[in-house]
Amino acid sequence: MNESAEDYIKTLYILKRRIGAVRSVDVAREMGFSRASVSTAMTNLRKKGIIVMEKNGSIDFTEKGAEVAEGIFEKYSTLIGFLQVVAGVDEETAREDACKMEHGLSESTYSGIRRYVRSHAQAEPHPV
Repeated sequence: MNESAEDYIKTLYILKRRIGAVRSVDVAREMGFSRASVSTAMTNLRKKGIIVMEKNGSIDFTEKGAEVAEGIFEKYSTLIGFLQVVAGVDEETAREDACKMEHGLSESTYSGIRRYVRSHAQAEPHPV
């Protein structure tokens, strides 16, 4: 999956946790993108079987999509915790840098970071 699709999925996941029912306009507002861009992205995610669009305009994850979203969010959260504990950066910086890092890490590097964070329980960030 490409970086852009992962960012949309992560944003949907975070918004669903924060506000419950999510519509395209919520995603556009959160990401600072046009409604047209978000509409195109949602169409692509729907075609990939990640989301479904309800008749009332809300967006839900498919079973496959929920698994993908949880994996993306776990990686993002793990990186935030790692950056806060190991690098000692503030939460906002950790969030920004984790977003940049999450797409380029090898699986072996990420696995090592995840092991480190899990072995240091205080490294777990608070839910978004």
